[in-house]
Amino acid sequence: MALGSVSRRLGTKLFPALSSTPRLLHSHATSFGFKHVNEEEKARMVGDVFTSVASSYDFMNDLMSVGLHRLWKDRLVSKLNPFPGMKHLDVAGGTGDVAFRILDSINKVKLRGLQGVSQDTLEAETQIYVCDINPKMLNVGRQRASEKGFGEDGSLVWVEGNAESLSFQNDSMDGYTIAFGIRNVTHIEKVLSEAHRVLKSGGRFLCLELSHVGIPIFKDLYDYYSFSVIPYMGELVAGDRESYQYLVESIRRFPSQEKFASMIADAGFQKVEYENLVGGVVSIHSGLKI
Repeated sequence: MALGSVSRRLGTKLFPALSSTPRLLHSHATSFGFKHVNEEEKARMVGDVFTSVASSYDFMNDLMSVGLHRLWKDRLVSKLNPFPGMKHLDVAGGTGDVAFRILDSINKVKLRGLQGVSQDTLEAETQIYVCDINPKMLNVGRQRASEKGFGEDGSLVWVEGNAESLSFQNDSMDGYTIAFGIRNVTHIEKVLSEAHRVLKSGGRFLCLELSHVGIPIFKDLYDYYSFSVIPYMGELVAGDRESYQYLVESIRRFPSQEKFASMIADAGFQKVEYENLVGGVVSIHSGLKI
C-alpha cells in the first residue's frame, strides 16, 4: 500500500495530470466510458447500467475482485472511525454494503462500552443515510437490510437522491462516504462541493474508487484483465457485457490519484490524502472539513 498527501497552497497547482492513461476529460465535459455524450444522455445511460446490474451487483463485485472489495470497504470504514450517535451520509450506496459495515462497527462500540465514552454517547440515536439516484439499487439494499436485521431501530434511512444536488441541510453530517460511485457522476466538482456543504466542521470525507495502476508490468496485466475478462464475466454471469465494458472504460476516464486529491482540496477540504491499495487498483481519498 502507498500513501500520498496534499496540502493546499494558494495559487499553486500541486498535481499536474499524469499522461500515462487515456486523455482524461474535465468533468464539465461529458463522457460515458470512451464515448462522448451530452449530459442528459449520460445520466440516462448510467441509470440504465445500474438498473440492469442491480440484482447481480454485489455478486459481480465478489467475482471481479475475487472478494477483495470486502477488505477495501472494511478499510474505508476503519478510516471513518464510526461512533454511536453519528449522523452519516453514504452516497451511491444503494445496496447497503458500506452502511451495514458502519452500523456493525458502531454496534461493536456499543457492546464494548468503550472506556472514556459516556453512556449518553453510547445511547445516542445513530442515523446512517443511504443515498442513491437509482431506486432499483435502493430496493436491493432495503431487502438486504431486512434479511440481515439492520436498521430495525430506524438507524438506516434510505434516500433516493442525486449526489450533485443533495437534499440534506448544511453542516448536518458527521461523515460522508462514497464507494465506487463518483466516477459515474456528470460533474465531480459538484459532488465534492455538496459533500463539503453537508458535512459539519470536523467531518470527514472518504471516497473509495477504482483508480490507476502505476507499476508497468502490473498495469499491463490489469489492463488485460479489465478489457478482456471483466466484460466477458458480465456477459456470462449478468447477461450484460456492455455495462461492464462501460465499467472498465469509466475507470480509465477517472482522474489520477493526484489530480483527484487536488480536486478535493479545491472543494475546500483540508488534510487531503490518499491511500493506494493493490498497487493503485483502488484508492481511498480522504479530507477534513475544518
